[in-house]
Amino acid sequence: MSQPSLYKERSVKIYDRGITESTTAAVVVEIPLTVYVNDTELATLVCSPGGHKELAVGFLLSEGLLQDYSDIKSITYNEQDGLLWVDTVAPVPQLENFLRRQIASCCGKGRAALYFINDARKLKPVQSDHVFEAAHLLHLIGLLEEKSSTFRKTGGVHSAALGDSKGMLVRYEDIGRHNAVDRVLGYAFLNKIDPKDKCLLLSGRISSEILIKAAHYGIPVVVSRSAPTFLAVELADEFNLTLVGFARGERLTVYSHFERVSM
Repeated sequence: MSQPSLYKERSVKIYDRGITESTTAAVVVEIPLTVYVNDTELATLVCSPGGHKELAVGFLLSEGLLQDYSDIKSITYNEQDGLLWVDTVAPVPQLENFLRRQIASCCGKGRAALYFINDARKLKPVQSDHVFEAAHLLHLIGLLEEKSSTFRKTGGVHSAALGDSKGMLVRYEDIGRHNAVDRVLGYAFLNKIDPKDKCLLLSGRISSEILIKAAHYGIPVVVSRSAPTFLAVELADEFNLTLVGFARGERLTVYSHFERVSM
């Protein structure tokens, strides 16, 4: 099935050093996707077109609302209205806590931060002895950049991918960093891909939320062309994840659990 384009052409005028030019520019498309779990409206995600099932499932996985593939009873998508329903085999007990957290986040950073820390503390350390060659991680990041065609056209999307010691398994681009990661995780979850020997590849900053998404799925190595935050590094230490930043050209920086990167 062909994927929808992530951008559209738009007539524009460019002013450059006193000269005006009429031309066209590629502009990224954003759409709303409203996700329901067992007929309860959960969230509206502003995202790029396509891969909506993977995005929704990855989002639910990252939020701790899905644990196993067998939890899912059915997935229904109404493309015209941008509505997606995920029905589960059994009620989701974490759903009420998620909805409370969403309401609390509107009432001030302190209460939202409390829910965030409590969610993080429920995670278990990632178990994996897999070792990646540093040169191979740089090769994978190079592939991520090479294949990011929409970014080169528009400058308006982020990229995320899943890799292993052989190559890149799946890649997505999205207007949101979190969405791109959720799409990758949703794909892995729906295709029952074992995370223990995989790495998550990113084009953008490694924030604490991104790190927690990787921990939820059990991916032991997170690699980015960009920088990590200090909280992400601290959480990587706590959850036994290897965090690699500034992976560009022939250079990278390992911030935690060095034993998984052979140099």
